Amino acid sequence: MRNLFPNAKLAGVLALAGLSLIAMASPAAASAPASATAADASDPLFAQPYVDIDEWRDAPVRHRYVHGGFRGTDTRFSFYLPPEAQYQGRFFQHLTPAPDNENLAQREPAGETNKIQFAISSGGYFVETNGGGPASGGFGSKEPSIGAYRANAAAARYSRVVAMQMYAGAYAGKRPYGYVYGGSGGAYRTVGSFENTRGVWDGAVPYVLGSTMAIPNMFSVRMHAMRLLDGKFPQIVDAVEPGGSGDPYAGLNAEQAAALREVTRMGFPTPSWFGWKTMGIHGFAALYGGVVMADPGYFTDFWTKPGYLGHDHPESFAGARLQHKGVIAAALTGAQAAQLSLNTRIVNGRNDGGVDKSYAALQGEAAQAIVAYRLGTTPPAVPFLGGDLLVMSGAAKGARLTVSKVLGDVVVLGIADPALAAKIAPGDEVQVDNSNFLAAQTYHRHQVPGPEFKVWDQFRGADGQPIYPQRPMLLGPAFTKATAGSLPEGDWSGKMILVESLWDREAMPWQADWYRQKVIAHQGARTDGNFRLWYTDHALHGDQATQLEDPTRTVSYLGVLHQALRDLSAWVERGVAPPQSTRYRIADGQVIVPATASARGGVQPVVTLAANGKARANIAAGQTVTFTGTIAVPPGAGSVIAAQWDFDGAGTFPITSPVPRGARTVTVRMTHRFAAPGTYFPALRGISQRQGDATTPFARIQNLGRVRVVVQ
Repeated sequence: MRNLFPNAKLAGVLALAGLSLIAMASPAAASAPASATAADASDPLFAQPYVDIDEWRDAPVRHRYVHGGFRGTDTRFSFYLPPEAQYQGRFFQHLTPAPDNENLAQREPAGETNKIQFAISSGGYFVETNGGGPASGGFGSKEPSIGAYRANAAAARYSRVVAMQMYAGAYAGKRPYGYVYGGSGGAYRTVGSFENTRGVWDGAVPYVLGSTMAIPNMFSVRMHAMRLLDGKFPQIVDAVEPGGSGDPYAGLNAEQAAALREVTRMGFPTPSWFGWKTMGIHGFAALYGGVVMADPGYFTDFWTKPGYLGHDHPESFAGARLQHKGVIAAALTGAQAAQLSLNTRIVNGRNDGGVDKSYAALQGEAAQAIVAYRLGTTPPAVPFLGGDLLVMSGAAKGARLTVSKVLGDVVVLGIADPALAAKIAPGDEVQVDNSNFLAAQTYHRHQVPGPEFKVWDQFRGADGQPIYPQRPMLLGPAFTKATAGSLPEGDWSGKMILVESLWDREAMPWQADWYRQKVIAHQGARTDGNFRLWYTDHALHGDQATQLEDPTRTVSYLGVLHQALRDLSAWVERGVAPPQSTRYRIADGQVIVPATASARGGVQPVVTLAANGKARANIAAGQTVTFTGTIAVPPGAGSVIAAQWDFDGAGTFPITSPVPRGARTVTVRMTHRFAAPGTYFPALRGISQRQGDATTPFARIQNLGRVRVVVQ
C-alpha cells in the first residue's frame, strides 16, 4: 500500500506519541534493514510496524480500517477509526482471554455487542490485536510477557501514530487517551497490561476478574459439588428461589451438606446453581492438561496416601469411578459423528469448552479429524464430568487423551492432538478412566494459600495451618503469571473501574474485593480518587447481550461495562468522578449487597417485585394476580428507561409498562391471569440509562425481580 504519512509531519507525531521514528511500510518494505527504521523506545522487539490494509468501510458504521503488524514478530493489529467529526480524542482496546485474532470485532453483529460501533459512538477508535499470536501467551509459553501485555502495548502506542496523523481540527497534534479492557482471562491481561506499563493506557476496566488462586481451584470445588449433589440440585435451587424455604441444606445427607457448605464458603453463589444441567466444567477442560503437567504426582497420591479423599474415603467414589478396559471398534471423524448425532462442545473438531455446536457444521479437515471412538463394549454408566482414554497397545501405546463424554459405547474426545488421535486404530486396547478427574475435584484442599485468602480458612486448623497435605507448589499464581505477565499487585498509574458479577460461577465474586484490597494497599487514601468496584447483581460470567441459560433469572452486564468505559474516559479527561463503588460485605465467601439502590450504590438499578403483596402467591387456576414492582436507580447513575414483564418463563419480556422520562424511581403494576396449574416465576426487568436514552443500544443497565406463583 502507499505511505499515507509525510515524513516531516511524522517525526513530530511520533514524538508526541512517545515513539521514535517508525517506518510505515508494506510487508515487502518491512524487510528493509533495521537501520532504515528506529526502535519503539519502550520495546525494541516492536521497532518496525507495517500496514498492509488501509481502507474505508461502512459496516457496522463508517470507519477507516487499518491492519498491520510488526516486522520480525507474529503480532498483528487492527485499528477502526471514525470520521473526524465523530472523533473525541480517545481509543478503546479490548483484550481477549488469550491471544486470539485481530479481526474479531468486525465479525460481531451490529448493535450492543459490537465493539467497533460502541467505541465510535463513544467518541473513540477501537484497537484489537492477536496478542502476539497463539504461541505468545499462556502456561508454558517461552515469553509470556508478549501475549500478556507487550504486543498489545506496542499496538496501542502505534495506534496513536496513525490517529495523530489522521485527525486535525481540535485534536491536531494531541495524544489520544487510551483505555484498555477485558474479561475473565482478558481481565488478568488487562490488569497485567496496566500494571506492567506506564503511559500506554490512561485507564482500565477489567471485568469478571479472578484472583491469583482462582485456577484451578474455583473449578475443582465446583466439580466436587456437582458430583456429590447430582440429583439434589432441583431442591437446592427451589429453596433459594423467591418464595422458597430458604434452606438449601434440607434433605441432604452429611456428605452432601458438607460439599454444598464447602463450595458455598469458597464463594460459589448458591442461586447460580440454577444452571446445573448445562454449565459443565467450563474452563477446567482447557486447564486439566496443565494441572497434570505441573503436578503429576498428585493424581497418584490422591488414591494412595493418607490425607487425601481418595485414600481416606474410597466409599465416596462408589459408583463414580470408571476404569473400563476395552478395544477400539471404530474411530469416528467429525463427519461420522454428525451422522450419529453426537453433539458436544467443539472448536476445530475438538472439545475445548466452547459454545455448543453440531459436528454437522464441521467442514474440510475438521470434518475428517478423529473426534470419538466406538468401543467393542459399553462402559458402565457413572456420573462423568471428564476423564482419560489410556492407550494400552498399537501405534499410540502409552498415550493419554482427554475424554469429554461417554455416550453408550462411544467415547468423545476433549482437547486432543489430532495427529495423536489419528494413530489410534480399531483393535487397539484402551482404558476409559476418570480417576484423575475425580482426584482433581478436591485439589483446592491441597492448595491452601496465605491468610489473605479467607475462603481457604475452612481448610485450616485452629493453629492456622492446613489440615490436609499440601502440594509442593501453588498452581494458581503460575497460571495467573502466564496469562497476565506478572501477579496482580494493585500497583498502577491512572484510573480503573472493576466490574464483577454477583452470580459468577467462574470468577467467584469475592475475588474482586481481593484485588480491591491490593489497590488500597498501594493507593491508600488516593484509592477513591482512582478506583471503583461495581458489582452487577443477577449477572453471570459471559459478556453476551442475551442470557441464553435463563433470561428470567439473569441479566447481561454489558451495559455496566459500556458505562464503566464512558465514565472512565470522563474521569480521566475531565475529572468527572463516576458513581461510588458498590457497597457490600463478605460473609463465609458470599458477597452480600444492601437491598436498596441508595444504600447499594454502584450503577445498576435495584428491582423489587411482589405478587399480591408477597414473594409467593398461591392461587387457583383461572385467578388473577396483581404484581407490584419498583425500579430504583442509584444516585448519579441515570434514570429508568424501561420496565418489561415476563409471565410465562419464556424470557422474551413481551409486555412493557410505561415509565416517566427522567425518573430515578418508578413503581409499576400489572395483573395477569393464570389459566393452567403449575409453578410460575414471573419476572420484571428494569433498565436504566445514564442520559435516559431509550433508543440507544449502549449502556442500558439491567436488573430484575422475580416472584413465585403456585397455581393449584
